[in-house]
Amino acid sequence: MAHRTRLKICCIASIAEAQAAIEIGADALGLVGRMPSGPGVIDDDLIREIASSVPPPIGTFLLTSETEPDRVVEHARTTGVSTVQIVDDAVTRCVHEALRAELPMVRIVQVVHVVGEESVDKAIEAAPMVDSILLDSGNPSAATPEFGGTGRVHDWSLSRAIVEAVDRPVFLAGGLNPDNVTEAVRQVRPFGVDLCSGVRTNGSLDRVKADSFVRALRAAI
Repeated sequence: MAHRTRLKICCIASIAEAQAAIEIGADALGLVGRMPSGPGVIDDDLIREIASSVPPPIGTFLLTSETEPDRVVEHARTTGVSTVQIVDDAVTRCVHEALRAELPMVRIVQVVHVVGEESVDKAIEAAPMVDSILLDSGNPSAATPEFGGTGRVHDWSLSRAIVEAVDRPVFLAGGLNPDNVTEAVRQVRPFGVDLCSGVRTNGSLDRVKADSFVRALRAAI
């Protein structure tokens, strides 16, 4: 049986959007906590409200920019999500170890921003500590750090190298839309894809774009 590429829709801003994303076919929802830049940020109370409304097995991913172990743990605990997505790829393994110790039922996704060959090494180093890797196109070292939602496509050949090098599921993000996702999946062969702006109009989830994206995604199988 062919692998079905999972779909994560990010920047969910309400219970209604969460329900719509699930109806569209999302396997996981991204809920964006405090960030120095980028779209989709909502407060922790709303993240918790949305997460508590989502039925299993749909994943609820908290995007956290926290980097201190105790603050990452507290952010996950207070929002009640099933998964923590750590968007800063410079965190130390102490963060992963703290999450494992304090919240063993919460899954860990480490973002790796694909900027060059060094990103492959970074993914290989992180993989044993986490449940999955998410490849994005941010720029954490910018004057105002970018941790996602840039709408930029990165080098998919590096993403494919990471998929082949790690023994963890890999999500592909970064500038995906209905026009390029079929080719992206064919080139990279990720476990799942993740997007925010590619299925939105004026910041709101667009059912027409989302349905078009899902058709293009399934065409890659």
